[in-house]
Amino acid sequence: MKVLYNDDFIEKEDARVDIEDRGYQFGDGVYEVIRVYNGTLFTLKEHTERLFKSAKEIGIHLQGAVSDMEEKLKQLVAHNQLTDGGVYIQVTRGVAPRKHQYGNSLTPQITAYTFQVKKPVHEQTAGVKAIISEDLRWLRCDIKSLNLLYNVMEKQKASEAGAFEAILIRDGFVTEGTSSNVYAVIDGVIRTHPANNLILNGITRRKLLEVCEEEGSSVKETRISKEELLGAQEIFISSTTAEVIPIVEIDGQPVGEGVPGELTNQFTGTQLFLTVGRIF
Repeated sequence: MKVLYNDDFIEKEDARVDIEDRGYQFGDGVYEVIRVYNGTLFTLKEHTERLFKSAKEIGIHLQGAVSDMEEKLKQLVAHNQLTDGGVYIQVTRGVAPRKHQYGNSLTPQITAYTFQVKKPVHEQTAGVKAIISEDLRWLRCDIKSLNLLYNVMEKQKASEAGAFEAILIRDGFVTEGTSSNVYAVIDGVIRTHPANNLILNGITRRKLLEVCEEEGSSVKETRISKEELLGAQEIFISSTTAEVIPIVEIDGQPVGEGVPGELTNQFTGTQLFLTVGRIF
């Protein structure tokens, strides 16, 4: 399998990360995960633009244009003859002796590889369980950084509890999942946290809200209290690899009737998105 290593395509077994790479030592970098459907990188432009934006927010200056990065990722998919799967791309600040501060002459290190993705058909059909966790992350969750330790810890806690996701609560209000955006259907209205510094404005989230608007679904980007969440008629999550998945149980309590709801089923049914030609 070929991987992208800075400007070159090399064999995966030849890829090496320097022990003094700041991504390895500090998590000093950013990343993106892009879904591939039928050999096409879905929402490639949106993902690459966000990668550049995240890098800029933490002071990493990427050379070249967004379009150059897009072309390299297309070549990577072609090299590996990937039909359905995903691409992981990571940018670190560079290699330097280990200390917290850094110089301005570092060269960003770029790596990317493809992987297979199994469509979560069972989860989309039957729904999944979730737990509630306190959101103790830093306050720039809008930056897709490599610093995912707390997300990992809470995702593991969910897994050990037999759940698919941990829904994070900050100051009594839902922010997002450890690796997903969260939506609740309350009195027929789809509600989700505003796109500010407390959540990552997911690319799938953006597309989903576009579909909701065009299909006439009532949507409000507003905070959801923990109490409102637990009393919601339907709850679902979205992400690049999960697409849209219903939550049917939280902390052992059923959501609504304990089965995927009518509105949620409209979004997990891929035919809707194939028809409008934008997603999944």
